[in-house]
Formats: sequence, C-alpha cells, structure tokens
Amino acid sequence: MEGADKFLMLEYELKPYRKILAQAAEVVMDENVSKYPIFVVHQQEVAMGIPLIEADRKTYKWSVNVSTLEEFVTKGIIFEDKIDDFRKNYKNPELFLCIFSLSDLGAQFLYIPKG
Repeated sequence: MEGADKFLMLEYELKPYRKILAQAAEVVMDENVSKYPIFVVHQQEVAMGIPLIEADRKTYKWSVNVSTLEEFVTKGIIFEDKIDDFRKNYKNPELFLCIFSLSDLGAQFLYIPKG
C-alpha cells in the first residue's frame, strides 16, 4: 500500500474518534492548557501525553493520547528553533485535528477535518 493510501486508511480508521478528539481539543484550548493540542495516535506503548482512548481492537484499533506543542518541545520531538515553523503549519484547530501518528509509516504529523 502506498503512503497516500495508508494516510487515507488512517484517516478513515480515525473517523469514530473525531467527536471525542474534537471535545478534548476544545478542553485543552478552553482551559488554556495550550493553543496547540496534538493527538498521539499509536498501537504500542507511548510515554507521551495523557491517555484518552485505549485500543480494544473492536471499537478502537488505535490508542490516542492527548498532548501539546509544549510537551513535544519539552521531550525534544520539536526543537526550539522549529517552534515558529510548527505554529505556521498548524492548521486552524476549530476545523482540524492535529494528529501525530506512530505507525508502520513511521512518525508523522497529519491534519484531519474535525467534522
């Protein structure tokens, strides 16, 4: 399967998560935790963020942790000198969810529509 096809498959697989992720993003922003919520989507153990959804293989194939730009900087995933670049590329959180996917494609950021 090509990379673009895998991205579309991941986007499809995350459809059942969108409402929960959208609500969590609102809480992160409304509580002034961060203006940049990031959802870590994974199928293995990850020491990042706060667990939000645990994969059960029936309803949810992926586990999801909620994190922030600030935690990504603290953990050295986004370097200090790349913060402005990240902010410029970060899509409107009212319309999109920022996903950090850890899969067989490797680690990558993607944005999926909230709706």
